[in-house]
Amino acid sequence: MHGFLSQLWHYFKELTNPLSIINYGGTDLLLFVVFAETGLLVGFFLPGDSLLFTAGLLCGIKLFHIHIVLLLCGLCFAAITGNIVGYWFGYRTGKALFKREDSLIFKKRYVELTHSFYSRHGGKALILGRFLPIIRTFAPILAGVIQIGFKRFMIYNIIGSIAWVLSLTLGGYYLGQKFPWVINYLEYIVITLIIVTLIPVVRAYRNEKLRNKN
Repeated sequence: MHGFLSQLWHYFKELTNPLSIINYGGTDLLLFVVFAETGLLVGFFLPGDSLLFTAGLLCGIKLFHIHIVLLLCGLCFAAITGNIVGYWFGYRTGKALFKREDSLIFKKRYVELTHSFYSRHGGKALILGRFLPIIRTFAPILAGVIQIGFKRFMIYNIIGSIAWVLSLTLGGYYLGQKFPWVINYLEYIVITLIIVTLIPVVRAYRNEKLRNKN
């Protein structure tokens, strides 16, 4: 049993490691993870931001053998279709999502946090939320729950997905081309990126708790 749990933990760590995802799974796994982060309810733990940056960086230093334009097109397609699946999941499940009990993976506070963020920013939450872990996963689902018009949803979806993919992937690609030695510090860059993107989420969660107390 202990050996099984250790192996399971190893696989989980590999699945959340951007470099391992690309090295072991290549383009197929990369695109699936980008899709799953918003297309599947449990995708919130996947490394979206750091994965895009790492893919761009490796492409820039020629360690990821795919043309940057093809990479960008594939990532944009995966991000957009993931959001569409998330939207239809929310549209189908409706209010039941807010009544769902906490489990090992799902936490009701994730939905409440996203709902609060959506209430303040409206449809723009689909654009802004693309750059925020957890909110990125639940924003399209919530858009389906409240049944925002699909055409309007798609406008925000396409703008947010393209902005997210291009900014992070091209940022990594440019850095890799100009300063290829940064690959030696990739682990520190990824950790920094995770911390920076989590700060607004933690702040939003704390503000939501304060509002509920008042």
